[in-house]
Amino acid sequence: MKKRKYLSHIEIEKMISAIPDGPNGWRDRCMLLMCFIHGLRVSELRGLRLEDIDLTTNRLHVSRLKNGFSVQHPIQIRERSALNKWLAQRPRYLESDSPWLFLSRHGGQISRQQLYRLIKAYGELAGISVRVHPHMLRHSCGYALADRGVDTRLIQDYLGHRNIQNTVIYTASNVERFRAIYL
Repeated sequence: MKKRKYLSHIEIEKMISAIPDGPNGWRDRCMLLMCFIHGLRVSELRGLRLEDIDLTTNRLHVSRLKNGFSVQHPIQIRERSALNKWLAQRPRYLESDSPWLFLSRHGGQISRQQLYRLIKAYGELAGISVRVHPHMLRHSCGYALADRGVDTRLIQDYLGHRNIQNTVIYTASNVERFRAIYL
């Protein structure tokens, strides 16, 4: 059996709930939510800057990597709440005057390695049966959009794919697209 590459919406919720309260709780909840909601790659997540967020218009500017399209995404209500809580705590971090949205407790931009460790740890805390890594959240976003019946081209634009072949993996395995077929 192939190793699963995504998490269900229920598993994502379990991970968010597993994040303990504490000095990094809102930062980590916000990172996990944004990674899933926007289908961010780990480098895109850690590369977010304060200037990429506009809470007045509820928009997030996503600079896609791998020659992908940079886009503006709407900030969702739950995500906005997490952002506000994180931004209220952010000034307590070292180097809080830096442009990066997500900071390390030791100052400066959070590292790729730290993001991998955190997401793996929260997957374990949540009792997820597969080893969780950040790219699973990106795939989870794609599968969640396909499960909602979102058009393949719209998913392509949302995730910043240049090639549609990178997007069809989400819609090809979606059982919901066959619900209207009766024999």
